[in-house]
Amino acid sequence: MSNQLRFQVVEEAFKKKAVEVKAPSERPSEYFGKYVFNREKMYKYLPSDVYNNLIDVIDNGARLDRSIADAVAKGMKQWAQEMGVTHYTHWFQPLTEGTAEKHDAFVEHDGKGGMIETFSGKLLVQQEPDASSFPNGGIRNTFEARGYSAWDPTSPVFIIDDTLCIPTIFIAYTGEALDYKAPLLRSLHAVTKAAKDVCGFFYDDVHKVQVNLGWEQEYFLVDEGLYSARPDLLMTGRTLMGHESAKNQQMDDHYFGTIPDRVQAFMKDLEIQALELAIPCKTRHNEVAPNQFELAPIFEECNLAVDHNMLLMSLMKRVARNHGFRVLLHEKPFDGINGSGKHNNWSLTAERSGDEHTLLHAPGKADASSPERTANETLRFVTFIVETLMGVYRHNGLLKASIMSATNAHRLGGNEAPPAIISSFLGKQLTELLDHIEQSDRDDLFALKGKQGMEIDIPQIPDLIIDNTDRNRTSPFAFTGNRFEFRAPGSSANCASAMIALNSAMAEALIDFKQRVDQRISEYSEKSEYAEGTGHTAKFHAIVDVLREDIKICKPIRFDGNGYSEEWVREAERRGLDVEKSCPKIFEHYLDEASIRMFETTKVMNRKELMARNEVKWETYVKTVQIEARVMGDLSMNHVIPVSTHYQSQLIKNVQGMKDVFPAEEAQRLSRRNLKLIQEIAERTERIEQLVEELTEARRVANRIADIHERAIAYHDTVCPKMDAIRNEIDHLEMIVEDGLWSLPKYRELLFIR
Repeated sequence: MSNQLRFQVVEEAFKKKAVEVKAPSERPSEYFGKYVFNREKMYKYLPSDVYNNLIDVIDNGARLDRSIADAVAKGMKQWAQEMGVTHYTHWFQPLTEGTAEKHDAFVEHDGKGGMIETFSGKLLVQQEPDASSFPNGGIRNTFEARGYSAWDPTSPVFIIDDTLCIPTIFIAYTGEALDYKAPLLRSLHAVTKAAKDVCGFFYDDVHKVQVNLGWEQEYFLVDEGLYSARPDLLMTGRTLMGHESAKNQQMDDHYFGTIPDRVQAFMKDLEIQALELAIPCKTRHNEVAPNQFELAPIFEECNLAVDHNMLLMSLMKRVARNHGFRVLLHEKPFDGINGSGKHNNWSLTAERSGDEHTLLHAPGKADASSPERTANETLRFVTFIVETLMGVYRHNGLLKASIMSATNAHRLGGNEAPPAIISSFLGKQLTELLDHIEQSDRDDLFALKGKQGMEIDIPQIPDLIIDNTDRNRTSPFAFTGNRFEFRAPGSSANCASAMIALNSAMAEALIDFKQRVDQRISEYSEKSEYAEGTGHTAKFHAIVDVLREDIKICKPIRFDGNGYSEEWVREAERRGLDVEKSCPKIFEHYLDEASIRMFETTKVMNRKELMARNEVKWETYVKTVQIEARVMGDLSMNHVIPVSTHYQSQLIKNVQGMKDVFPAEEAQRLSRRNLKLIQEIAERTERIEQLVEELTEARRVANRIADIHERAIAYHDTVCPKMDAIRNEIDHLEMIVEDGLWSLPKYRELLFIR
């Protein structure tokens, strides 16, 4: 890009006005789910017996009877065609962190030289997309293309443009999962079954347990013209170079500030389209960094929430372009300011007699009329808190691996992102309760306070209700009242990766807890001091004793302090927590024997699938860094050095002109600054050329390593440091080369929407 064109692009970006968005005349509740085959449409378009069978599958996990598939497909097609749909696709989530789809028309030969519109149950339930070119980690050979996509009826079909999208799993011909949805569904089955079994200690009317997820999607917006003028943004999603702006986020004036008009128009358009697809958008606001924003929905069942997040990310990109923006979902698109995460708010609810009860919700104030019920509720609450901590403690390295990527590695540990060490913040009150249970032998074990009032000395302001916990922004896994907030997942990631690991770890912890409690109950039942009528039962003492053991075991995962401090890194290592920072080495936790045993016993993934997924992770890491290195080398040699040496030539001409005008001594004095700049440019461009050569050679050496694991480590250890060194030189050059010559839009232009 020429320098003149750069200024033209910047000027045009600053002149852009908000695109007018016409909202539907109805209220959001009236057009919510307009393009989704939800229960209302199912009831309308399906025979009653088919509708009831399908609802049983969705609500109760009944096995899908393929005999009803034709009737379901017929009803779906009728609804879809009334909405102007002409095609259908199986919409799935391969190991690319994105979604995939192949569109087919509702047409077949009619046998009379014409065409008819048709859509059978066979086409709804199962398809055979080519599996050869999706990441598979060696499960499939390139010449073995067969793979299957299979309908997931628990996630409703939806319409995008003229296409009916059918959420599906994606598996290999040999049965292994090639996607995120299949193991996610398995993990959900494992944890809900284990949680329901444990609920039996406290209630006798639990119908089912459900995992809920509420994600918070952070993202950046940049003007499309500026985006196109930055080859690094275009090719890698982040700026590989760029000196920080004099003003960025240090004034804290962007956070929760007034949303710019153009952004407000984008958000409005996005929310309307999202609500029409039944994505329950709730919250929008400016985030901490300039040009950074957040969207969050109301929590949903975990599988549906994951699908909605994947759909939303695709929708965001399309809507942004209609408003002259590009969405950046990279975890760290700009150096020196906040990166973007995707906080996963995870909880469990039990359905009892038609009502939902959050299992991680504290019971509140004691009920004087029924102290036994209050004690039972508190015991239930403590059980699920402690067993969550047990799962996180046992598999803290795996949980870190589940959210790690080449892109998220840039974000973790800096600018308010949680550190790359998994720990859990509980807050003072809950911490004291667990300590009390661990240490006390008294009967008053559960002295949990309800929410407290805070008086404000302003007559017009009512008393505030204070939660049982504060918040700790540096904690990657914080308890926030009735859920745990997993803050470490990255903005571009599929939520399913973190949820698969967390659900599986929780399932294992609950299964182990129940087995040990059952054994204790059997032992204690034979002791007279635990007989009925002597106070607390054998079951109560068995649960408390196992909880005490687990509270002691998982204590190292609890940390309420500053996760950014160096002291915490040393303390975490002393506690036995994983403190590894190398992304390729962190992935190794998927192949720990403890991880493999957990995934296999919970029937979420087998050893072969885990090995294949790690191959994909290492390969993806290598390719990501490889692309970045190539782009950096290209920009260095074809943009930065030519621009810098051109400015250097102008300075040299200036120095020579000084000698023609002034006496030698005076010319030397007046040219001192320019001579210094000439020398600095010469030295820095020389270092850049040398570093680019070294970077290229480091790639060549790494690429000759046959083992993908070792190659990924080589890229991390030898290629990434060269890129950091090149960036340092370029960012210094940006500050000394004449602004009018610098061909790449700068941070001060990229980060502030006018």
